[in-house]
Amino acid sequence: MTEGEPTRPSILRQPTAVWAIAFACAVSFMGIGLVDPILPAISEDLRASPSQTMLLFTSYLLITAVAMFFSGFISSRLGVKRTLLAGLTLIVVFAALAGASDTVGQIIGFRAGWGLGNALFISTALAAIVGAASGGSRQAVVLYEAALGIGMAVGPLLGGALGEVSWRGPFFGTAALMAVGLAAVAVLLRGPVPKPAPVRFTAGLTALRDPALLTLALTALFYNYGFFTLLAYSPYPIEAAAAASGMDFGAHELGLIFFGWGTALAVTSVFVAPVLTRRFGLLPVLHSMFALLALSLATMAVGVASAPVLIVMVIAAGLFLGVLNTALTETVMEATDLPRGVASSTYSGVRFLGGAVAPAVSGGIAEAMGEGAPYWFGFGALLVSILVLALGKGTLAHLGRPRGTVEQEAQLITVGDEV
Repeated sequence: MTEGEPTRPSILRQPTAVWAIAFACAVSFMGIGLVDPILPAISEDLRASPSQTMLLFTSYLLITAVAMFFSGFISSRLGVKRTLLAGLTLIVVFAALAGASDTVGQIIGFRAGWGLGNALFISTALAAIVGAASGGSRQAVVLYEAALGIGMAVGPLLGGALGEVSWRGPFFGTAALMAVGLAAVAVLLRGPVPKPAPVRFTAGLTALRDPALLTLALTALFYNYGFFTLLAYSPYPIEAAAAASGMDFGAHELGLIFFGWGTALAVTSVFVAPVLTRRFGLLPVLHSMFALLALSLATMAVGVASAPVLIVMVIAAGLFLGVLNTALTETVMEATDLPRGVASSTYSGVRFLGGAVAPAVSGGIAEAMGEGAPYWFGFGALLVSILVLALGKGTLAHLGRPRGTVEQEAQLITVGDEV
């Protein structure tokens, strides 16, 4: 570098407040896959059926979905820092209470409180990092994206490791890590953080009047049913198939499988999705990834008695899910003129409702129709997603190939992982 040439900003040279928020982001996103490896252990220790135990996902996702519709209103009134701290506090309290529970009903209830905290936190974390980071918003977004990817991948791994000791371990571990993040954000996030523009209380609901957003939200509703069929139900048939073949399979092994799933999802959402959407366009990528994910679930339904088939397909499905998460959200942002925060929160709320339904019904479907049946229902839900997207193509006719700057694309990727 010649003398006088400006030094290129480094993503690693950030204020300590940025690292504190990034750490909290990673821990927050661990909560999505954290319980996966310990579901069978909770069922066994608390004498709960798989249907009851999978409600840990339903309560978490349902409250997150409802809160998403109003998170913009809340953060615009409290401000970014207060909303962050409120969300982190709720996560710490309810994660600890879940770990101290004696019945599956108590855990289900406390996971709901955890979901509220997570909705408040993730709805404002990006704004906080961008406001505190050095080197411009692009550097901040890349750092935030890295934190989310780490959280999605490490959550199941941590859950499996701590779950080998006790199913309570992952809950207490998350509470402890998030308490550290809470203290760090409270102490280190100083100075003015830009306050979001005022948002009406009903803005998230009235946004569904936009035809393009409604089409994409309904598409994501059915897509997320398939997503959480895979995520919430799969530990049970995997464990059963492994036991039938004489394999010693526990929380640690399940954690490794879903670590592979989370890693695949994180990699394709960041590195593969932008390349595919730039080359082929948003809608063709969505249709092809829906088809591949549907094929994955059909393969799992047919091969439900084979542990290797289930394991390989769970990890492979992560590749498709990562592309879908990013491409869907990028489509939402391009398809509507609504404020980005309102559009993404409304889309997230509807999408998480689909995720809440899948764990609630998959156990009953399996008991009534066989172990492979939930996957067939997930397969059917993805076919509905393809149909809704095709029928609503008129509302998306103005979409072309992505034309944003690299920085804008990175921001869209980030929103995709948020939801």
